[in-house]
Amino acid sequence: MTAELSSSTTVSSSPRTSRPSSTTGRRYQTYQHCSSNEDSAAANVSEEGSTSKSGLNVVTRHTYIYALCAALNSVNLGYDLGVSTNAGPLIQDDFGLSDYQLELFLGSLNFWSITGALLSPAITDRYGRTRTFLVAAVQFCIGVTIMSTAKSFWVLMLGRMIVGIGVGVGEAIDPMYIAEVAPTHIRGELVSWAEAGVALGVVLGFSSSFVFDIDQENAWRFMLAAGAAMPMVMMFLILYRVMPESPRWLLSQDREVEARTIFETIYPEETVDAVVQEVQESLALEREANSAVGWKAILWMPSPAIRRMLTVGVGMAIIQQAVGIDSIMFYLMFVIQEAGIKRQSLQTFALVLLGTVKLIFVFVGAKCFDHYGRRPLLFTSLLGCAGSLVLVSAAIDSQASWSKFVLIGGLAAYLAFFSVGLGPGNWVVVSEVFALSIRAKAMSVAVFPNRVTATIMASTFLTVAKALTWPVFFLVLAGVCLASLLFLYLYLPETAGRSLEEMAVYFAEITGDRSILDVEEKLHYERHKVQEMQLIEEGTVRNTGVLS
Repeated sequence: MTAELSSSTTVSSSPRTSRPSSTTGRRYQTYQHCSSNEDSAAANVSEEGSTSKSGLNVVTRHTYIYALCAALNSVNLGYDLGVSTNAGPLIQDDFGLSDYQLELFLGSLNFWSITGALLSPAITDRYGRTRTFLVAAVQFCIGVTIMSTAKSFWVLMLGRMIVGIGVGVGEAIDPMYIAEVAPTHIRGELVSWAEAGVALGVVLGFSSSFVFDIDQENAWRFMLAAGAAMPMVMMFLILYRVMPESPRWLLSQDREVEARTIFETIYPEETVDAVVQEVQESLALEREANSAVGWKAILWMPSPAIRRMLTVGVGMAIIQQAVGIDSIMFYLMFVIQEAGIKRQSLQTFALVLLGTVKLIFVFVGAKCFDHYGRRPLLFTSLLGCAGSLVLVSAAIDSQASWSKFVLIGGLAAYLAFFSVGLGPGNWVVVSEVFALSIRAKAMSVAVFPNRVTATIMASTFLTVAKALTWPVFFLVLAGVCLASLLFLYLYLPETAGRSLEEMAVYFAEITGDRSILDVEEKLHYERHKVQEMQLIEEGTVRNTGVLS
């Protein structure tokens, strides 16, 4: 069932207001009515099938173990990013690479990750989450083996291609798996372990020059080869069933008995029936949502409301990479050397210090994002990044004795401000601005420009910096941060505490487009109709009035 969204209907004569007009208000009340009726239905379920709130708030040891296993994959991704910073200059010297070839080597990781990201949904949906982890781990092992033994630049690039595809396949699976095994009340905190795992991996990659003597001829080969250790650990955890399959995926494959066995290690036994039913309803709703709006209504003929959602969501995805985070991380060693820090031990210390700052502030951002709201933290993040880059610009070519400290302080501040806003918040906000009927498709649309922007930034960093001069280059990045701040100020609504239904009403209101509400209302009507039929079949409904 594919609905073509019409843009001809009008919601309000005042599209700037953020409050629902009479038409959208009535539709918003419809959503509230459905929600209240659903609560009534739940209240009338027999005592035998009820679930205590305190029971669902229990967090078991297995829950933490499963989340930690998934986060280890993120450590592996972060290690590749961090070790490239250390190994890049050594590879350039060993192979006699030009700046362009080095940019091609480093930036190709993001390019090939696009291919992996496109393959990942098909692999995860068909073969399961843990097998996807295995695919990514095997690719990492093969890729780093090829790179660490390469005798030519193009063999090196072959290994980088395989690792890049593995990054793309594995990048999205970590938070997905954690979200599917974590109870709702702790889901946000545990999902942030994936971002923390990347930051920890970066620190380990930065620390590789402490372990391997960079004056040794093949030091960079050992650094890269060490990246195979974590994938081997992942394979062990999966093959020996320390890390089980996602119970949500098992239910999607009608393997309820296996799913229940895993749910029993996550939730108290008396709550498992309710959890299974909730997940099954969620899966049914997702299937309905995926068929509610076709690709044509998103890519070729979007209605005003969908066009506005895509503008905000895709713009947000581009901004995360346009401010330079991946490219700065890749080329930190060059920035430090350009500032006049020549001693190898001091360079490594500076890298580890910067990586540790990023790791710490990932946790700070995860704690603050729900408490203070999306817009304030994103604005603070972008404004702080801009100010930090101005400091870096002022210090990088200075001959003053204090310049090195200002440069390291500026880079540390940049990573800290990024980690409290754009780092943890980017994909949270992107997922929140899309209405339920277009969410899955629109998210995949947003991922592509994010990866393309990362590829462009990493593949041109040295060339552009040297063409503009380092101080001007960092000022340009600061300008990008301020322009991004203006864009979000004008277009991004506050999404914290708002349901997907409320966001649909908001975008319908400001664009004067009611068509998105027609689809959403139909989707929710079908959902509650199915829920009531299920309850009637179980003999647990007592005149709930869900459809009244």
